[in-house]
Amino acid sequence: MKDAFGLPQSLLVLGGTSEIALATARRLIARRTRTVWLAGRPSPALDRTAERLRALGPDVHTVAFDALDHESHETALGKVFANGDIDMVLLAFGVLGNQATDEREPVNAVRVAQTNYTGAVSAGLVAARALQAQGHGSLVVLSSVAGERARRSNFIYGSSKAGLDVFAQGLGDALHGTGVHVMVVRPGFVRSKMTRGLEEAPLATTPEAVATAIELGLRRRSEVVWVPGTLRVVMSALRHVPRGLFRRLPI
Repeated sequence: MKDAFGLPQSLLVLGGTSEIALATARRLIARRTRTVWLAGRPSPALDRTAERLRALGPDVHTVAFDALDHESHETALGKVFANGDIDMVLLAFGVLGNQATDEREPVNAVRVAQTNYTGAVSAGLVAARALQAQGHGSLVVLSSVAGERARRSNFIYGSSKAGLDVFAQGLGDALHGTGVHVMVVRPGFVRSKMTRGLEEAPLATTPEAVATAIELGLRRRSEVVWVPGTLRVVMSALRHVPRGLFRRLPI
């Protein structure tokens, strides 16, 4: 069960090799998390991530999970919840894609959408139902500031995150009063393997900063968390910029 500050004893990460997820797991382990499940495609990278976390003291397990194999989600997550209650599920999988390439190759664009949105809808609903059945828990969903308004430079990725964000907000409303807390996390540009080689955007952040914001959000039982927090104000302004002007902005 979670402590009085909302921090979990047990954690399930969907997207077990995510740098943000790993930073979050490390931070929560330093507080009180004692059991971690890493769900992802079997790989040396997943095994290495598990070993790094084990070195910090908790029991760490892996489970095979493929965001694109929707029919397997019930079975994969069922294995985890069959071993005991899970206090927090972190939905952290996603792909950035390549905007220029994906525009020319629609199959690639569809893969981005299916991973970031369709896969998340499937896994999110399965996880939410399991949390509701046990009567408590948090579902933390990694969205993105990219979903706030379509930009020429990344509208394929941004549209998938926009769908995910709306889905997670609605799921939070549906679960209100059940004991299950849904928190949407909207980071800006995160310095990570996913963004290596890309031009850094203003207000860039790190996986560790996102992890810190997630911990604070859990303690406060926040519904939406921006990282960094100043993005809330920036995006509130950009959301109302006329489209013709917005199109010319260097973003």
